[in-house]
Amino acid sequence: MISRYEAKSITPIWADENKFRTYLKIELELLRALEEKKMIPNGIADKIEKSAKILPDRIDEIELVTRHDVIAFCTSITEQLPADIGKYFHYGVTSSDVIDSALTLQIKASLDVVMKSFDLFLLALKARAIETKMLMTLGRSHGMYAEPMSFGQKLLGHYAEFKRRRHELEDFYKNELTIQLSGAVGNYTILTPDIEENVARKLGVKVEDVSTQIIPRDRIAKLISITSLVANAIERLAVEIRHLHHSDVKEVAEGFRPGQKGSSTMPHKKNPISSENLTGLSRYLRSHLTMALENAILWHERDISHSSAERLYLPDHFGILVYALERFTITLNLLDIDTVVVEGKVLNHTHYLSSYYLHFLIANCEAITREELYTIIQAASFDPEAKSNPVKYREFIQESLKKQKIDLKLPEVSAAGLKDIYLKSVDHIFNRVL
Repeated sequence: MISRYEAKSITPIWADENKFRTYLKIELELLRALEEKKMIPNGIADKIEKSAKILPDRIDEIELVTRHDVIAFCTSITEQLPADIGKYFHYGVTSSDVIDSALTLQIKASLDVVMKSFDLFLLALKARAIETKMLMTLGRSHGMYAEPMSFGQKLLGHYAEFKRRRHELEDFYKNELTIQLSGAVGNYTILTPDIEENVARKLGVKVEDVSTQIIPRDRIAKLISITSLVANAIERLAVEIRHLHHSDVKEVAEGFRPGQKGSSTMPHKKNPISSENLTGLSRYLRSHLTMALENAILWHERDISHSSAERLYLPDHFGILVYALERFTITLNLLDIDTVVVEGKVLNHTHYLSSYYLHFLIANCEAITREELYTIIQAASFDPEAKSNPVKYREFIQESLKKQKIDLKLPEVSAAGLKDIYLKSVDHIFNRVL
């Protein structure tokens, strides 16, 4: 990962040294399980743990000859041991048992970081939603003004989407992190399923139901599909902020820090750079889903066409995901929501009352059809003067009703009355989500 987008909490998890240390952890737990089953002498695991050192440079040196990374790792360990001890290292397993089980532990460690960052992000988003629950804004449909709504409800909809993804990650974490120690093509030729289960229990994960010498890659594809949906949610909220940030809209603005500059030549600029950055990173995260899906389609019991892609994209994926969640948390905390502009648009426009007036008239006018009433209110909403003046808007409709010989006074709606009409269910919606 380039330093600009590096998540320092993720990088060490995917470093070679930690990868090999995780290999060793798997091997040691296997040895202890073998000792319990009396398949090897007692004390082998402890002796290896005390003596063996992880030597990445030596592993690289050996791999230049062996052209096999796990053999190079095993050789680097056993050459540090007496022959009567080293001969039990990597007992009964094949390379993918170690690689895939270690990969599961790396993913598990990454998800620990992801979910912690996710929870902080959710707290920030929920706080801004609650803060603006009773702030009226003009909702948009097709990009056009529709009806007033709660600004907080707008944010709450995004919160609900992220909350669904968080639950899915939790479910994956609890149920789909698996290891295997089943040997070549999953046959348990040397080891037994109960040894595998013993190791899995100690590592805090499950056993793969049917391993075929590898852990099936639909597992990882499912995880990346969830995180790709997280990326979708990130971009959807980022795009909303970018739209509301427009000079012609000015309802929100990203926090501008002292000394920050928006343009090399136009000093007035305050750009939504964080939301734009998050939009681009979301596209990058989603691009990994194609690789994850294609990696699930391997030859027979296994091949290693998935390996090179996973070495590249998995560290980047978790790193960028954590970076994006942490950056978005800061963006939300610093987001300036201009309440005067937001609510002022509601108070300075009248056509948002079209649906309210239409249904008021439907309930109170028996002698005229719904279609005729709709036409009257539409004409008022399109009239150059009436559409921008609450008094003229109401008068236009009243005059049109008089022409139809209907003597009915439309209600005048105050700012407080607008909240009674349009925000009456907002508490119920918030309670349902929170």
